[in-house]
Amino acid sequence: MKYPALQRCLLALALISWGGVLVYFHTSGRIAKYLAPDFRLIALAGGLGLIVVGLFNLLTSRIKASCGHDHGPDDAHDHESLDLHPLAAVSIMILPVWLCTAWTKDGFSIAALTRKGLNDTPAEAGSLFLSSVLPPLTKEIIEAQHPANADGYRTFPLMELFFSSADPEMRGLVGDMKIVTEGRLVPDPDNEHQFRLYRLFITCCAADSRPVPIIARFPDGAPEVEPNSWISLSGTITYPDEGEGHIPVLVVDFSTPKEAPMEESFMRGY
Repeated sequence: MKYPALQRCLLALALISWGGVLVYFHTSGRIAKYLAPDFRLIALAGGLGLIVVGLFNLLTSRIKASCGHDHGPDDAHDHESLDLHPLAAVSIMILPVWLCTAWTKDGFSIAALTRKGLNDTPAEAGSLFLSSVLPPLTKEIIEAQHPANADGYRTFPLMELFFSSADPEMRGLVGDMKIVTEGRLVPDPDNEHQFRLYRLFITCCAADSRPVPIIARFPDGAPEVEPNSWISLSGTITYPDEGEGHIPVLVVDFSTPKEAPMEESFMRGY
């Protein structure tokens, strides 16, 4: 390129653009869809760092500096040239980031959720999660930990219902209990008469997230809601063995549409 200062300016603007996207995601709250809380400040610091480096390079773009070694009389190489035209290189670095930021829905499609295990059963997940981390339980302890609401339904996190199916003790204590839980509702591809209620479990970022589902059955007919809508379901939790091991099945009495919370995912330690 004939104008190395302009090239440096363009590359500095690319750094500022990347950093600006990270800062934007943090300040807008969209970062909550992608990162667990422990990692959000790190992303913000990285974004601010990119902006600072980009501004420094932009302000010093006209300053000539030594490359640190001598060039021979026939050595015409330089440290500014790129294999690609700078405008094309900057476009490749910036445009995909801008377009993804503008067009993403901050969520997974049903197809992506299926690949991540939406249709897996707790038996396939294979974990005595609760029995390994909790002392011996009684029904009185469970009822004290999950007080009944005005309608007589006890609030249970969806993850607890999912993993309780792998624990015979929990199945015996919680089975046939009136409970209320919430999540996103999608049709079950394996059975047109039932649905799956799920939430996402995330360890550090959206890339490692996985859906945690239970089965929802509606004796009086399913609610007319868009697939993947956020909803609260009240009913009786059961753990039938239908050939795939004991699975959590919520026989729904009634449902209530809900607004999606900012923190849609179960986080590590939350």
